[in-house]
Amino acid sequence: MARRELHITPIRTIQGTLRVPGDKSISHRYMMLGAIARGRTRVAHLAPGADVAATIACMRRLGVHIDTNGAGTAEVRGAGRQGLAAPSQPLDAANSGTTMRLLSGIVAGHPFRSQIIGDESLSRRPMRRVIDPLTAMGASVQSQDGRAPLVIQGGHLHAITWTTPVPSAQIKSAVLLAGLHAEGKTTVNEAVATRDHSERALGAFGVEIGVADRSCSVVGGQELVAPADLLTVPGDPSSAAVWACTAAAFSQSAVELENVCLNPLRLGFVPALRRMGAKVEMTTTAEVAGESVGTIRVSHEANQATTIGGDEVPSLIDELPVLAARAALGGQLQVTGANELRVKESDRITALVTGFRALGVNAEELPDGFVIDGSKRPTGGRADAVGDHRLVMAFALVGLGATGPTLIDGAEAVGVSYPSFESDLSEIVR
Repeated sequence: MARRELHITPIRTIQGTLRVPGDKSISHRYMMLGAIARGRTRVAHLAPGADVAATIACMRRLGVHIDTNGAGTAEVRGAGRQGLAAPSQPLDAANSGTTMRLLSGIVAGHPFRSQIIGDESLSRRPMRRVIDPLTAMGASVQSQDGRAPLVIQGGHLHAITWTTPVPSAQIKSAVLLAGLHAEGKTTVNEAVATRDHSERALGAFGVEIGVADRSCSVVGGQELVAPADLLTVPGDPSSAAVWACTAAAFSQSAVELENVCLNPLRLGFVPALRRMGAKVEMTTTAEVAGESVGTIRVSHEANQATTIGGDEVPSLIDELPVLAARAALGGQLQVTGANELRVKESDRITALVTGFRALGVNAEELPDGFVIDGSKRPTGGRADAVGDHRLVMAFALVGLGATGPTLIDGAEAVGVSYPSFESDLSEIVR
């Protein structure tokens, strides 16, 4: 992917209504579950970014027919729970950790050899957290010291009870997907509840899944059935959070975000924004495949200091960069307990603090987080997003409120999750 710069000029306010792209997490799951279901799964408003495209490409290499068009619709002709074909080429997850980890759980249950590879960034991310449970279930998994590429020889699996070492919906989902192909009842326990899109999506595909407080289980051998109705992917809360934080940062600003997924485990950024001085209202308008969908309205009221840490982090881990950007434009934010940021697409703690300082923000790096002091206006400047889509958007938000222009290197990374980011920004700038 060719390197690209993004130029940001300061603004006064934002106003308007947007529909953000389809949720990336849900899109991954619909494509994967549709691939191992019986029947045809029809999906609309699919996430447009490179991550979901990687999942679709991998499922095609496993012999699944998936028809797509440029309007965000897809039809998946399911192969059935045991119908995937041995891939003749490596399964390339590109930059998508969700693809690599969840796909590992699926292919572990099939009696063939798969190699899953990724780009340079993904190849640095820890995979031992899924290798260990899949190995305990009976799969053979080879890796490069716990990192990609992964070579998985799947086959006869047995059920396990697994406690996740770190809060991660990707670990939970990989084990549950492997559990569909295992003998017995597979259970996953978590110390902190993580997003439950897999549990909800499995239910939509006819799977009986047990859900209790921070625990879920699935009995192997169940057949997935494609939903009769069209599955419309709700808007991505992480993309919505970008504009919510922007509206919260600028006086006389207000934005309405329609058709957003209102899953409570994805809305941790909302109470954080309220503590930082924003007015946030949410209205549920529909329910699709177990997911609540509705409207989020955000406006600026004040600048206040707050802290984020502990059990709150998993529910807003992806939104921490834009929450930091909101704090950089007024107030103060201290984040702790966010060690997981160091093993995302980049070391988001170091890269965020380095980029913020380059833009004139008073930012301090902590071992497990950061402190952002927004008592003075950023100056703008040049920041490197180091190939991380979340940082492109966070640096852009800081630039909107700076005293001078901002240039962001590596802006092409925003296409991973939000290809229309720049055009949507132009829609609401006033």
